[in-house]
Amino acid sequence: MSPVLCCFRNHIFKHLACTNSLVRREFSLTKLLSVKAVPLSTCTNASLTSPFLSVHIQCRKDFADMLSEALLCFGASSTSIDEQDSHVQNEEICISSIYDISKDVRKSILHAADSIGLKDLPTYKIVKGYHSDWIKDIQDSFHPVEVTKGLWIVPEWRTPLDLQATNIILNPGLAFGTGDHPTTKLCLLLLHEIIKGKESFLDYGTGSGILAIAALKFGADFAVGIDIDPQAITAARHNATLNNIGPDILQLYLVPSEEINSPSENNSTGFEGQGSYEPEASFDEIVKYDIVVANILLYPLLNLADQIVSFAKPGAMVALSGIITEQLPRITGRYSEFLEDITVSKMDDWACVSGKKRRI
Repeated sequence: MSPVLCCFRNHIFKHLACTNSLVRREFSLTKLLSVKAVPLSTCTNASLTSPFLSVHIQCRKDFADMLSEALLCFGASSTSIDEQDSHVQNEEICISSIYDISKDVRKSILHAADSIGLKDLPTYKIVKGYHSDWIKDIQDSFHPVEVTKGLWIVPEWRTPLDLQATNIILNPGLAFGTGDHPTTKLCLLLLHEIIKGKESFLDYGTGSGILAIAALKFGADFAVGIDIDPQAITAARHNATLNNIGPDILQLYLVPSEEINSPSENNSTGFEGQGSYEPEASFDEIVKYDIVVANILLYPLLNLADQIVSFAKPGAMVALSGIITEQLPRITGRYSEFLEDITVSKMDDWACVSGKKRRI
């Protein structure tokens, strides 16, 4: 470290000693931390799992903010002040800090203390720790899910357990619909039962695209998924690609939340490219569907009932989920004017309502 920089830092912290805590904190964020920022691109897999040093430093309360900031300038990767200790009636407080395993912690604390005018080296304790590779931890928490015999939902980083089964490859977490939630399972079980082949299918609120992908794997000829969330469309497109399903049989549409009408060619999307939304001119030819599923929430199901059912052909199957069992009377009451032969399936505290659109 150059003498000029050391002198500059000493000047900063001696000046900060005369300012209030709020000003010091703001100055730290705008000036000091910007100097020490490490680009995320420099983080490697090794840095996620390599050991680190957890250091706990005892400090006078009136110097805690300044010392915490000074530690960042002299090698600490992060610092935090134990706010619980700040309410205890004593003169000292604990600063918790993290250091890279290669850092000289004593020298860092010594320089930091000197820069803010502390004459004595603060008392500290060092504990060796290990970073958790949180990406791997999350991936390890997802396992293949057998929805029913011969039907599996498989995370994209896992190998299917039964290659002869219908395996839906999915990236869990990109959008709602991992295959593990009861409402998704109920819809999957219904589709597995009713699809005989050649049907057209609408996934109203597609999320991860799991239901549209499943419908195609069960034998549907063509599927459309619509959603108000751009992330859902991105997730569904990614999951479709994982299952070797292209835009010739699955079209995805981003629609405005305030007006979920029949998707037009202006808001459709193909799968190619990053975030591309390419028009699918053929979509306008399909205005009614053999099967319509809306796995969303209670109030959208109630408010959009006319619209959801309008996408179904007369006599077509309409399924509604995303509701708990105590909400069933409101859904069956709302949809009884549109549907006949209504049936209810339940799993845990969740339910799925299905029926055929009345022929007028």
